[in-house]
Amino acid sequence: MIEAALRLQRPDFRLDVALALPPRGVTALVGPSGCGKTTVLRALAGLERAAGRVVLDGEVWQDDAAQRFVATHRRALGYVIQEAALFPHLDVRANLNYGRRRSGNVAQAQTIALDAVVELLGLGHLQARRPATLSGGERQRVAIARALATSPRLLLMDEPLAALDAARKAEILPYLERLHRELALPVVYVTHAIDEAARLADHLVLMRDGQVEAAGPLAQLLARTDLPLSRQDDAGTVIEASVVEHDPVHGMTRIGVRGETGGIGLWVGEAAAGPGERVRARVLARDVSVTRQRPAETSILNVLPVVVDSIVAERRTALLGLRVDGTGATEPWRLLARITSRSCDALSLQPGDRLYAQIKGLALM
Repeated sequence: MIEAALRLQRPDFRLDVALALPPRGVTALVGPSGCGKTTVLRALAGLERAAGRVVLDGEVWQDDAAQRFVATHRRALGYVIQEAALFPHLDVRANLNYGRRRSGNVAQAQTIALDAVVELLGLGHLQARRPATLSGGERQRVAIARALATSPRLLLMDEPLAALDAARKAEILPYLERLHRELALPVVYVTHAIDEAARLADHLVLMRDGQVEAAGPLAQLLARTDLPLSRQDDAGTVIEASVVEHDPVHGMTRIGVRGETGGIGLWVGEAAAGPGERVRARVLARDVSVTRQRPAETSILNVLPVVVDSIVAERRTALLGLRVDGTGATEPWRLLARITSRSCDALSLQPGDRLYAQIKGLALM
């Protein structure tokens, strides 16, 4: 576990957080600008001197009560910021070797690990090039590889995609997903973009005004109708599933849960994963509609039986919290649906109602 209790007081800001984060996977710190996300990251790294305690898997990095504070350069961590900050006079390989030397371990096993990182991040053909000749996405991939070359026990990433345009983000996200799948390394990832968190994170920490508003598994927090995330225009949930089949003729993929019953599944845009492989789909609340009767002869590819768990009435809309019925999964799929308040009244919707949720296949990737 990563455990931290951190307090910091400034003239115009107060940080007071207690965190217990999983020892593997990606934890995303999400919240508005100025809420303290980067301050938490810097305090975990020892770059910001906050009061309290920081422990990584039993190793104490900070404990003010015991007067213990481990300097940043002695903490086994990697740190990636918005700007790649590579050495401009060194080529890619030399930048990576600098990170390896910083680890204090140049054994053969470490060299093999570095080569694996180079392959994971697609840097093999770039190693002889200088940073000035690389695109923004390529430079950031090198910066991530250099951080990993230090053999960290914890990787900290402070909005690593914020300085990139949409095309460069699309270029680098698949590489981050590969790292997520293949490295048994805890990552704390700061972002204000919920779409990045939904794509990469396993665990979510929502921050506001220097405090933790909510924390827990990503899918559970995204599905909660009582949190500010549900009121955003891009509110939605994520569904973890496995590839069931491909339809190459129409460029679609069907995903479902292991041990699904009653044929519950979703048609989504064509996925690169093979049958049986795990994938994640994001379903936005604005792309979900509901009906009391199962529709017939409809163009909507995805029609799922659901139960209404909650209804949050808004001025002109209503937000429905839905639980997909009949998946056979230990943790059921959950959806949000944003409909007009007029529709909610016309259908006389109440918690506990059994409905059918409709989701366009083209809306899901």
